[in-house]
Amino acid sequence: MRRTVPSSHHRAPRRIVSARCQVVRERDFRLIADRVVDLSPGGALVMPADPVLTGEKVILSFQVPYLLNYIDAEATVARVVHGRRPGEYSRGLALHFDHIEGLEKFLLERALQYLPPAPPRYRSGRRQPKGILESLVGALGN
Repeated sequence: MRRTVPSSHHRAPRRIVSARCQVVRERDFRLIADRVVDLSPGGALVMPADPVLTGEKVILSFQVPYLLNYIDAEATVARVVHGRRPGEYSRGLALHFDHIEGLEKFLLERALQYLPPAPPRYRSGRRQPKGILESLVGALGN
């Protein structure tokens, strides 16, 4: 009987990268971004970017950090960063890779191990941690 290891529900950590890339729209092959800001085995954040729509298909080409290999990946625009939130300074695109498999995925995962993790980004719904006094009052009030 063959056993499979269950995949984790957590996504792979993003890693800080500053590398040149080319992101072109699939429908008209127009260049829309030229720099990778952070990278993970499942996607990338690219900046600066021309306006595109969420869900649009793009082709991303970039060099694997520390290696001479290039990866050409089809991706989907998962989020458009408009530069309006705290900590965002320019327009960017969060891309989700459609298909990276085999040797390319292996090389990318190994290269990303040596890069520092990207800090968490601002999220509008995130709550501030309560102080000790507020948490005690809340616990006693219930």
